[in-house]
Amino acid sequence: MRILFIGDIMGRTGRDALENHLPVLKQKLSPDVIIVNVDNAAHGRGVTEQICKDLYALGVDVLTGGNHIWDQREILAYIARDPK
Repeated sequence: MRILFIGDIMGRTGRDALENHLPVLKQKLSPDVIIVNVDNAAHGRGVTEQICKDLYALGVDVLTGGNHIWDQREILAYIARDPK
């Protein structure tokens, strides 16, 4: 099994970099699963529902977090209903 893990994406710059480079990485590495840490994806403070949906649309399979994941309160309700 090939796993592509992308460490902590940071804000808009990190999300844009992922959007630009992930297609090439997917083609070059043919991963079976793509995991991305989103602890700082929303302006360096947690993640939002829309960011999660955008990352899933790029082909990300699993999102991980850390202590900053809770900085965006809306994520609590989303985590409860997100099947991934």
